[in-house]
Amino acid sequence: MTLSLTDYIGAFSQNENLAAVAGIGRGIEREALRILPEGKLSEHGHYQQLGSALTHGQITTDYSETLLEFITPVSHSPEQAIAQLQDIQKYTFANIEGELLWPMSMPCFVNDAEKIPLAQYGSSNIAKMKTVYRQGLKNRYGSMMQVISGIHFNFSFSQDFWQVQQKLHQLSGEKSLPLDEFISERYFSILRNYKRFCWLIPYLYGSSPAICGSFLQGQEHKLPFKKSPSGALFLEHATSLRMSDLGYTSSEQSALKICYNNLADYVDGVQQAIKLKSKDFSGIGVKVNGQYQQLNDNVLQIENELYAPIRPKRVAKPGEKPSVALGERGVEYIEVRALDVNPFSDTGISLEQVHFLDIFITFCAFVDNKEFDCTRQALHEQNMDAVVLRGRDPELLLSDPNCCGEVQLKSVPEWGNELFKQMQQVAELLDKAYQTSKYSDAIVREQAKINDASLTPSAQLLSIIQEQSLSQYALNKASEYQREAKTRDYQFYSQEFFDKSVPASHKAQADIEAGDKLNFDDFLSDYFY
Repeated sequence: MTLSLTDYIGAFSQNENLAAVAGIGRGIEREALRILPEGKLSEHGHYQQLGSALTHGQITTDYSETLLEFITPVSHSPEQAIAQLQDIQKYTFANIEGELLWPMSMPCFVNDAEKIPLAQYGSSNIAKMKTVYRQGLKNRYGSMMQVISGIHFNFSFSQDFWQVQQKLHQLSGEKSLPLDEFISERYFSILRNYKRFCWLIPYLYGSSPAICGSFLQGQEHKLPFKKSPSGALFLEHATSLRMSDLGYTSSEQSALKICYNNLADYVDGVQQAIKLKSKDFSGIGVKVNGQYQQLNDNVLQIENELYAPIRPKRVAKPGEKPSVALGERGVEYIEVRALDVNPFSDTGISLEQVHFLDIFITFCAFVDNKEFDCTRQALHEQNMDAVVLRGRDPELLLSDPNCCGEVQLKSVPEWGNELFKQMQQVAELLDKAYQTSKYSDAIVREQAKINDASLTPSAQLLSIIQEQSLSQYALNKASEYQREAKTRDYQFYSQEFFDKSVPASHKAQADIEAGDKLNFDDFLSDYFY
C-alpha cells in the first residue's frame, strides 16, 4: 500500500510523534562579497583577524579571496540559526576595516575579471588543492563566476522522525530495510520531489532579475536584456539570473546522466563523472609550465563541481571524498542550493524563508514519489530553467508529468495553488509540533506571491531599479546592515568565543602544514587514485 500525504499527517499528528516532527536540524551557509564603501570589489586579502579560511568553523572563503562564507552549525531552532548568522556577521564587520558586505547574489561593479583573486588557504597540500580547484573553475567557466553569491540551506530530520516513518512503511507492507538504508532511500525520495517542485524556490525567492553591465565583461549572450534608467541589465520576467546560464550552470555537465533514484546509482554517476575526460577542458591542460591550471581535465575535478539545486550530503572524514562518505555511510542531510541572497534581509535569508523551507522539504518527504527516468528529470530541469528566466510571465506554462507518463501543462498560479493547498496540511502539523502559528503564516504569505507576481522579490527589485540605480540601492542596504550589526548585541556566540577561535584556527592550519609528508604531485595522485 502506498502511503499518502494524509496518512503521514495523521500519523505524525499523534501526540507521541510530535517531538519527532520538531527535531528538524538546520544549518546555513551564506556567501557575501567584501566590497569597499564606494561599491567596488575589495582588493584586500582574507583578514588575519577573521581566522584561518582553511580551518575556522564559522568564517571562511568560497571561490574568491573576497567572497566570504559564513557557516552556522546544526541548530534545532529557526530563530537560533538566524541569530548565529547575525553574530558571525557582527564579528566580521568589526574586523574588515570599514568594508561592507554586498547584499545581492550577482556581483557589484567589476572592472577587470582577471583581477579577481582566487581564494588562498596556506601552504599545505589540502590548501593548495583548494586553490588549484578554483584555478580550474576560473579556466573552465571564467572569473566572474567566482564572485556570485548564494545561500545553502542544510536540512535534516531526526532519527526519531525516520523511525516513525519506517514503522509506517513496514505497517503498509513494504519490505523492511535497515534504518540507515531506509533513511538514504527516503532522502532520495525527497531529492526527486524537490527536483519536481523546486521551480517554486526561484519563483518565491529569486532575487537576481538584474545585473550590473560589467558582469558580462564584453561576452556575447542571447538573452533579450532591457536596460534600466541607470544602466542595469534585466529581463522583464526573470527571477534568478544566478541560476541561469549566466550563473552556476555548466554545459559540460548537462550531458551527465546522474540519477536520483537511489544512493548507489547516484554515487556511481558522480564517481564516473570525476573520471570522465572532457574534450573541452582537456585543452586547458593540467600542469602547464610547472603550474597547475586545474586538478584534472575531467568533466568534474571533484564532487563539489557538480552544480545542482539540491545535493545529498554526509560529513566526510579528513581526506575522504564526499561520494565515498555517502556510499559507505549513507545520506546524513540534504543541501538546498537554489536560494539567491535575499537583499531584503540582513543575513541574506530571512526567518520567514526558513519556516517555508521547513514546510516545503517536509512536504517533499510526505508526497508519494516514483523513481523517474532521464526524460522526466529533464522536464523538471526545463521547468526550473523557464522559471529563472521568465517565472513571472503570465503566459508561462510548466510541464507536470503524472504517474501514467502523461504531461499536463500548468500555469504558475494553477500548479502553485495546488501545491499550497497540500502544503497547508504540513504547515498545520509543524505549527502543532512547534506550538506556533508561524508555519501557517508562511503559507498565507508565500501563496499570495503565487497569485500576485508583483509581491515576489524579483518584481520588487525591478520596480526599485526603475527609480534608482541597482548599485546605489545595494550600497544603501549594505551600509544599513553594517550599522545594524554593529549596534546589535551577541545572541548566541560572544566576543570571547571569536577571540579564542581565531588564534585556534591559525594554529590548526599550522599543524596541518607541519604534518604534510608528501609533495603536492604525490598528494594529488594519492587523492584521486
